[in-house]
Amino acid sequence: MLDALRNTLPVALGGFDPASMRTGLVIVDEVNGFAKVGCGPLAPQAPNAQVDAMVDETDRLARRFVDEGWPVAAFLDSHHPDRPEPPYPPHCIAGTGADELVADLKWLEDGPGVALIRKDCINGFVGAIDPATGANRITGWIADGDLEAVLVVGICTDICVMDFVLTLLSARNHGLAGRLAEIVVHEPGCATYDLPKDVALSLGLPETAAHPQAEAHHMGLYMMASRGARLVDRLG
Repeated sequence: MLDALRNTLPVALGGFDPASMRTGLVIVDEVNGFAKVGCGPLAPQAPNAQVDAMVDETDRLARRFVDEGWPVAAFLDSHHPDRPEPPYPPHCIAGTGADELVADLKWLEDGPGVALIRKDCINGFVGAIDPATGANRITGWIADGDLEAVLVVGICTDICVMDFVLTLLSARNHGLAGRLAEIVVHEPGCATYDLPKDVALSLGLPETAAHPQAEAHHMGLYMMASRGARLVDRLG
């Protein structure tokens, strides 16, 4: 299936030098509830190479951005128990630790120039809106940094990462994101979860819950590229 997707819905990965324009790093939901083994229903139930590689690459990138004095924003999925998010089971409940950054990225909490943005929905752009004032923390962060590009990494490629990227693309196209010109997705820094059809059925879930990791990751990349995001696997 993966070969068929790659042939039918091809994606092209290029390079990007974040020093070539004013660039900020956006980290999407690399929290325990999505990336730490056994930490909730949406976390990996066993070590996962794609998730581990995402965290390692994100740590490397974040340290570079902080060392260079470039802006970093990290979304943290964080929910109150009385606000469900169907079709997903309760996850990343505030105060449980599942909504905190994974251990390798915990240092970002005290990192200079790092903005932590807690969100209670899939889409980080929507989750960054203050219901009381209508102000959006992510567009404010972009404006404060006078950013021309954002480099996006995180989990899940085809869910939270994709929703954020697609909405930010629309915001950019409608002049709602300052001088932002490029929305760049770094493929090695992205991951999604793995739930093959046979496993879903064995858990008593409907076959529509199937979510094969490699195929879903590819589809997320394709949808982002088809809307105008720039996909890269090499950084200058």
